Amino acid sequence: MTTATKSQSKATSKEAIDSVSRGSIVTMGVASALVGVWAVACLVSAMIGSTGPIELIKSWFSATMGI
Repeated sequence: MTTATKSQSKATSKEAIDSVSRGSIVTMGVASALVGVWAVACLVSAMIGSTGPIELIKSWFSATMGI
């Protein structure tokens, strides 16, 4: 009679890889969220600055068109 046994080393290494992958995904998500929050804060500060949102749009167009 033959009995099959499962190796614990394969399951453990796969769980370790899964936890590392999950950790890296969470880290990238947090970094992306921080970049997004920083971008929104910069845009809001530019719009409420001394020149206002209309001047911001004009400046953006002149910068992208090269005028």
